[in-house]
Amino acid sequence: MPTSTPAADRVLVVDDDDGVRRMLVEYLGSHGYSVEAVADGSAMREAIARQVPDVVLLDLHLPGEDGLALARHLREHHDLGILMVTGAADPIDRVVGLEVGADDYIAKPFDPRELRARIKSVLRRLRPRPAASAPAPLQAAAAPGQRVPVGRCWLDLPSRQLFDRDGQDVPLTAMEFDLLKAFIERPNQVLSRDLLLNLTRDRDWEPFDRSIDIRITRLRRKIEEDPDKPRAIRTVRGAGYMYVPAAR
Repeated sequence: MPTSTPAADRVLVVDDDDGVRRMLVEYLGSHGYSVEAVADGSAMREAIARQVPDVVLLDLHLPGEDGLALARHLREHHDLGILMVTGAADPIDRVVGLEVGADDYIAKPFDPRELRARIKSVLRRLRPRPAASAPAPLQAAAAPGQRVPVGRCWLDLPSRQLFDRDGQDVPLTAMEFDLLKAFIERPNQVLSRDLLLNLTRDRDWEPFDRSIDIRITRLRRKIEEDPDKPRAIRTVRGAGYMYVPAAR
């Protein structure tokens, strides 16, 4: 049964190990989280249809639809945190998990205290930071209300939507929108990873945090003509990233 507390952060555990599910419901519930645990992808979809959680703790190796496919589905349809649970000897799976949309990973067997710390870190990244604490744009590139060209797409600032050339909606998470907006407001300027973390929801970053790199990789797949040879969001070796508007 789900464990709940008022206004608690919601965690959905997806794991086919009954013992792991029971342990996490009890442990995370005792630390103030509202926890629901399910055994497979079908049950996960049913749980999310009832209520979208804040974080999904997703085992990689599940019966039927595996964790990678489920992570891809979650990232395309929901703005939530995804924490992948992998085997200790599966480094490739971890990399692929991050590439398809996971925010972080933890390997089995894990210390529940480390898991809780990683959940807290993912939740911090999802929290909007107060507007007053973000550095002001150095150079405005678009007036409010304008649909802005970005790579091969258009970003509609009021609706926070991204559209391709045919007018089709391109799924965009809140974090990805924040990143695009930060770049658009600061064209042709090198932005360090630290600054990008401060400008977006990742206000509390940690050493070796790859969240910005992962999200930029995803953005490039959406807006670049050739993601392997990016022209809109360029890497500046040793310094960060720079947004270069295309001539129109």
